[in-house]
Parts: sequence; C-alpha cells; structure tokens
Amino acid sequence: MSDDADISREIKCLFTRTNILIRRFSKCSVTVKKKLFTAFCLCFYDVALWSSFIACCFNRFSSCYYKCMKAFFGYKKYSSVTNMLLELGLPSFNTVICNSKIKFKSRSANVINSIVGLFEC
Repeated sequence: MSDDADISREIKCLFTRTNILIRRFSKCSVTVKKKLFTAFCLCFYDVALWSSFIACCFNRFSSCYYKCMKAFFGYKKYSSVTNMLLELGLPSFNTVICNSKIKFKSRSANVINSIVGLFEC
C-alpha cells in the first residue's frame, strides 16, 4: 500500500519522454524547447494523490526531473540547478508538486458529488 511503484513508473516515463524530445527536437530554439518540456514532461499522473512513499524514492524522482531538464536543454552535469531554473523560467520540482496538490484540493472541494465528498483530503 505504498506509492513507490507509481513513483518509479513515473521516473521511467519522464526519462522516456525526455529522450524522445532530445532525439526529435534537439536543434530547436530554447523557446520551443521550453514549450515542449512543459507540455510533455510536466504532466505527472496522479502526483497529488501520493501520500505513502519512501523519501529516497521521492528524491530519485526529484533528481530525475533535474537530470532530464539538464539533458534536454544542454546543460552540463554539474551546472547549478538554481541558475538553470532562473535562466529558463521553468518551475522547480517542489513547485510542480505543490501546484498539483493545491489544484487537486481546490477541484475536489468544488465537487458536489456525494461519493467524492467521502474522500475529502
């Protein structure tokens, strides 16, 4: 009853999507790459529902996010993540996770369905 398997699946999916983007769109401009990365790599399935997981598994997902970003945008392995995020204007991993949790809670709070009301966060 933990979310570790789902997090591992999402890590594999993120690496796969990033490798596809690198293979097909490596010569595009940074503006186009930002749109592609936002559309294909920032859509994490059911991340707002994760509640039971091991911290190291979640940390691997965070490092995967930054590795994929560095690989797609051509940053070196040891370049600063903060500098990269500021230059690109993309959200950090924690921001993506928090935003998805907030959006999920606000959407579920506005539902008038009695069955969904039973599962309030």
